[in-house]
Amino acid sequence: MARPSLSLPAWPAALLAVALLPGCAAFGPPADAPVARRALALLPADAVLLGEQHDASEHQAIEREMVEALAARGRLAALAIEMAEEGNSTAHLGADATEAQVQTALGWNEKAWPWSDYGPVVMAAVRAGVPVLGANLGHARMKDAMADVSLDAQLGAEALKVQQEAVREGHCRLLPESQIGPMTRIQIARDRAMAQTLLKARMPGKTVLLVSGAGHSAKALGVPQHLPSDLSVKTVRLQAGLPSVLPREPDAFDAVWQTPALPEKDYCATLRAQARPPG
Repeated sequence: MARPSLSLPAWPAALLAVALLPGCAAFGPPADAPVARRALALLPADAVLLGEQHDASEHQAIEREMVEALAARGRLAALAIEMAEEGNSTAHLGADATEAQVQTALGWNEKAWPWSDYGPVVMAAVRAGVPVLGANLGHARMKDAMADVSLDAQLGAEALKVQQEAVREGHCRLLPESQIGPMTRIQIARDRAMAQTLLKARMPGKTVLLVSGAGHSAKALGVPQHLPSDLSVKTVRLQAGLPSVLPREPDAFDAVWQTPALPEKDYCATLRAQARPPG
């Protein structure tokens, strides 16, 4: 989803804390190994899903290194990104395209996704001759998604409840309850759109890399739920610092790559202040 006003999707602690359990989701090289080595340890895979924390600059640096490592070995089929809408692509551009041309091709929304954060990731793929694909649900389709009750059946009953709770938390519990269902459908529709982008870009012997928020890459709730079982998928959670609570879902991701903690920040404080009646 586009970078929300609170900056981070507030996913349940169960999905944010997988790094704490001993032995869980930690295959391959240690977390301090070079990114290229960790990237190659994920292969073979038709798709690798990197779930970031949007305001962690080190996560975007890892994503750029992932692109460079896979592209240098001829293993990267495409870079799909949450930060641009489905249907937008750089496939028609050459490796020497300017950043302005790339932004135009992707319909880049600078207000939602600062180019200074994501430009290096995108341009690493472009310079390597790898197409960059918008994967997020188009804005024009969101209203229809909100009213599409069939989306409620895309997840199991328990997973749907967890997704709805994530929407409540992600909006700082300021949304009226009547909006929880429709907003959850948008989230599910976004995951489904990203999954369709991955499927269309699938290429035998190569890997499609998806960059998105961590919630979209969670196996039980996100994009993997909308992919066929014959697609080989690996999911990686990029985790800034240690989570504060133990998880209930130790297999939410295939791997967790920890990065340094960020300063504590109350993402909901501004929204609560705006919602408070004047006087």
